[in-house]
Amino acid sequence: MLFNSLEFAIFLPIIFIVYWFLAYKNLKFQNLLLLSASYFFYAWWDWHFLSLIVFSSLVDYIIGLKLSRTTNESKRKILLLTSIFVNIGFLGFFKYFNFFSESFAQAFTLLGQPFEASRLNIILPVGISFYTFQTLSYSIDVYRKKIAPTKDIIAFFSFVSFFPQLVAGPIERATNLLPQFYKKRKFDYLNAIDGLKQILWGLFKKVVIADNCAIIVNDIFINYASYSGSTLILGAIFFAFQIYGDFSGYSDIAIGTARLFGFNLMQNFAFPYFSRDIAEFWRRWHISLSTWFRDYLYIPLGGSRGSKNEKIRNIFIIFIVSGFWHGANWTFIIWGALNALYFLPLFLLKRNRTHLDVVAEGKVLPSIRELLNILLTFSLTVFAWIFFRAENLAHAINYISKIFSKSLFLSPEIRPKKIILLIVVFVFLEWLGREGRYGIENLFISSKRSVRWIIYMILIILILYYAGGEQPFLYFQF
Repeated sequence: MLFNSLEFAIFLPIIFIVYWFLAYKNLKFQNLLLLSASYFFYAWWDWHFLSLIVFSSLVDYIIGLKLSRTTNESKRKILLLTSIFVNIGFLGFFKYFNFFSESFAQAFTLLGQPFEASRLNIILPVGISFYTFQTLSYSIDVYRKKIAPTKDIIAFFSFVSFFPQLVAGPIERATNLLPQFYKKRKFDYLNAIDGLKQILWGLFKKVVIADNCAIIVNDIFINYASYSGSTLILGAIFFAFQIYGDFSGYSDIAIGTARLFGFNLMQNFAFPYFSRDIAEFWRRWHISLSTWFRDYLYIPLGGSRGSKNEKIRNIFIIFIVSGFWHGANWTFIIWGALNALYFLPLFLLKRNRTHLDVVAEGKVLPSIRELLNILLTFSLTVFAWIFFRAENLAHAINYISKIFSKSLFLSPEIRPKKIILLIVVFVFLEWLGREGRYGIENLFISSKRSVRWIIYMILIILILYYAGGEQPFLYFQF
């Protein structure tokens, strides 16, 4: 079920009414309702894959209990490895089987030994990259004794499948989300209004910005050979706004929806395109995934400890694995490696934690230096996005080659030009709201109520005007 669909517009109010008017007195009933709603939400796409979520949840629920009942370190490691094997095994089979099979065959062919790969017609279950990481982190945290295992199976299954963030995150930690299923939740009007505002902003980002950019981006990337280099640059820039509007829009809708039911999810995006270097960008982009890899991969590998070579190795591992997480394609691996190359000089010069504050905090405009740093970081990011968007490496290389041709100096072709105005307005509003959790959280808060409602109505009208296509969210494919 898509957030930007008519079905969800009907589904959400029904669950909200039942949740607060019929189930509000009984915590177990609330959790059971959320679990049922989450399974229905997922089954709307394909009910066959519900068994994967149920099985993965059951495995980690049982492993969590067993980890608490044994002090034998060897047995505890076996239990943890079982969880890792099941979760990564499912993810590896559905997402990477064909990639490894074809890469294996190509390697043999290059060595002069023709080899025919076995390719399976595998459907990638929506959200598998997200919920497997979420349930796996629970087992790891129980193993590390950072969280006590739960005996409440309904609460745990609800934590794994919580419908607002089930299929595209944020990837929640059990330490944050699971305890919220234990506590009695009371309706908070101001919290619910804030949630609705964040949903509105998320829908604006998705329907008005991302989906409009997608039309132009798809045309330019498919027909890149017939466009000038200057147009291809604009195509890459539009993709940067497409993926940001699409993914951060989903996160805003997810976080806002969760708030309607009394839950607080972690912030997943913190205005990343206003970053002053790549290190800051990665602290602000897909925060739940970046911190997941930091805590469960980078630090266990040694992190920033050890020799210089070990530190460099760890940086490349975490960025390449992050790229590979996005999909079974060499383009994602190159995208990850490219970001590692961007990050490495900052790390070696010990400048990777220079910008921990909000850019131009308390000011209307950034300094010239800050602006130049933002533009440089954005340019590097856009270049890397070309690999992310390309169908394959040949596509990416040809696209980049065409950019650096004589046609680079021709006037770009963009139709319709209204998308530029929409992006300018969007960036302006994001800049004004960059000190909040989302773009319009604190905007116009001191204005008259009538002014605020005029702004909200303009956003709603724009969403309704551009709605209709029900374009899937990009990260559903990851």
